[in-house]
Amino acid sequence: MSRTTGRIPSGLDTIDANITLGFENDERDYLVAARILQLLGCKRVVLMTNNPVKIANLSRAGIEVCGRMPLQVAMTTNNRRYLATMARRAGHCLDYVQE
Repeated sequence: MSRTTGRIPSGLDTIDANITLGFENDERDYLVAARILQLLGCKRVVLMTNNPVKIANLSRAGIEVCGRMPLQVAMTTNNRRYLATMARRAGHCLDYVQE
């Protein structure tokens, strides 16, 4: 899909904005991180993340995720919608976020 150079319509959440711009929902590639860890001799990690996809991708790349430390940021009027979108639509582990 070609990427647009136009403006994003107002009111879109972060996922819809990415898709409107021609991006995937999440284009991050964790294989590079896994390779760096492997080159450093690291085979196991406790990962600081709320993103279950990151855990799954690192595991598939051969890095054992032996624990997860959740990240919790203060919810504000400015980030409430973003956090709710990431919890609801991206599956992030954000139990403290209420819709």
